Amino acid sequence: MIIDSHQHFWKYSPVSHSWINEQMKVIRRDFLPSDLKPVFVKNGVDGCVAVQADQTLAETDFLLEHAHNNAFVKGVVGWVDLRSPDVDQALEKYAKDKNLKGYRHIVQDEADHNFMLRPDFLRGISKLEQYGAVYDILVFPHQLGATLELVKKFPNQKFVIDHIAKPYIKDGFYDGWAAMMKEIAKHENVHCKISGMITEADFKTWTPEQIHPYMLLVLEAFGPERCMYGSDWPVCLVAGTYTQVKELTTNFISSLSTAEQAAIMGLNAVDFYGLE
Repeated sequence: MIIDSHQHFWKYSPVSHSWINEQMKVIRRDFLPSDLKPVFVKNGVDGCVAVQADQTLAETDFLLEHAHNNAFVKGVVGWVDLRSPDVDQALEKYAKDKNLKGYRHIVQDEADHNFMLRPDFLRGISKLEQYGAVYDILVFPHQLGATLELVKKFPNQKFVIDHIAKPYIKDGFYDGWAAMMKEIAKHENVHCKISGMITEADFKTWTPEQIHPYMLLVLEAFGPERCMYGSDWPVCLVAGTYTQVKELTTNFISSLSTAEQAAIMGLNAVDFYGLE
């Protein structure tokens, strides 16, 4: 079973999707399950986890509606305001929906490097375990110090780092990112998505060989049992095709055992998110 652990749907809006700059204009349009299903059929993918791209409750409801209507959308990582005094009310509501698996905040856009260590945010994170919700960590490398402190504080909370923490592949920066990822990986409650890498390289000139050192570090640090494949579709389309993204991972892990490959390409996501 192949599960794409990370993709998005949206109805394009210049306001809510203002992050899609001129370089990325190819994805300035709607992307819905009807667009993704034939891509999955072509590439032999069985299902996916849909992840929030907008920080509203309407976004969470939008993704859940697609999960309810499309069997291949097996889980949703939504958004609630984890800083809200009323966070319990939102978490309790969404816990009733079997498709809601976890939450994410777009921390990479927060100016405060230590945003995740603020008391109100920590309070929200402390509530997730009781509702059986995981948390996707979306950060840049300069926020990995706060990430390490966060995962230390909640050893029983299931975390996953999105897009291998977005190392600056285009600029060739590696050492600082690598050191922090090794430290974070020592905490066994943390997993890592092998996703979102080609868009951190040069959109037009990237090669698998440029990305392999970053993939190798993650694979060695987290082990095959805590890594999971993700495409970051449709964002990935600014730098390549879905097939290229999938093959970047399948070719890289081809020397692993059949069981390890199956884990990375789907079974780890099934277990981590509790997919059916």
